[in-house]
Amino acid sequence: MSTPQDFSLPQARIAILGLGLMGGSLALALRGKCARLLGFDPDPETCALAESQQIVDEICSSPQALARQADLLVLAAPLKAILAALRELPGWTPNPCLVMDLGSTKRQVLQAMSKLPQRFDPLGAHPLCGKEKLSLRHAERTLYYGAAFLLTPLPRSTPRVLNAAGQIIAALGARPLQIDAETHDSTLALTSHLPFLLSSALALATPAAAAPLIGPGFRSASRLAGTPASMMLDVLTSNRENVLTALSRFQQALSELQTALQNADDESLTALLNQCRQEYKTLLGE
Repeated sequence: MSTPQDFSLPQARIAILGLGLMGGSLALALRGKCARLLGFDPDPETCALAESQQIVDEICSSPQALARQADLLVLAAPLKAILAALRELPGWTPNPCLVMDLGSTKRQVLQAMSKLPQRFDPLGAHPLCGKEKLSLRHAERTLYYGAAFLLTPLPRSTPRVLNAAGQIIAALGARPLQIDAETHDSTLALTSHLPFLLSSALALATPAAAAPLIGPGFRSASRLAGTPASMMLDVLTSNRENVLTALSRFQQALSELQTALQNADDESLTALLNQCRQEYKTLLGE
């Protein structure tokens, strides 16, 4: 029977499916810290860039070739591609393999992982880092440093895969935090998916004529609107109910501010703004 000590990062073959911002940054951070670093991406230009910059030790010719060599397979693709990979993984390799994803929602991912044959040892994960520019060209070795790295184990996740994840998180300089999938998805709807929609709405509501007058406040508040729709659509639709609940909470808060302003109720508006400021400081630990 395997034990947590069976996995050693310096002796492991780490395979990364998807070499965009997250997968590329993971590869950069793990270079020289594992026995062999393997990668695959469906985009030939991304593969060529990864090869030319020696971001991984080997660019595999297919997902099958990648999975067959993996001690630990990291699924760092968009959510729909992660779910497709989990469906196809049993046909890619007959070998035992640890499997971890980096997807932004967890319920559907864990459901798919639960259907894998027993030779796979799966673990859901989601690092709370990133930026709106998603390609390999924007990958950073320190992207994960200091970030919370959420782990959502399945009932079948073994101490071995948890130990493997812990070694990788330590190598990245990130902070591990275990959480169940339902809590993850309901909370991230508020802290990640809602901010994207608010940034998008702000950009949509601002006319082009305002461009010369844009300052740092607008830039910071609208930054997430620069995220490609192809990245966020699957996230929003996979977490639809939680996102709609988050939107309702926001609309209620916005309505209170709007009502105070419409009624010229400066006392209520001041109280609300002070409450907002205090909530902000509490949430950010200030």
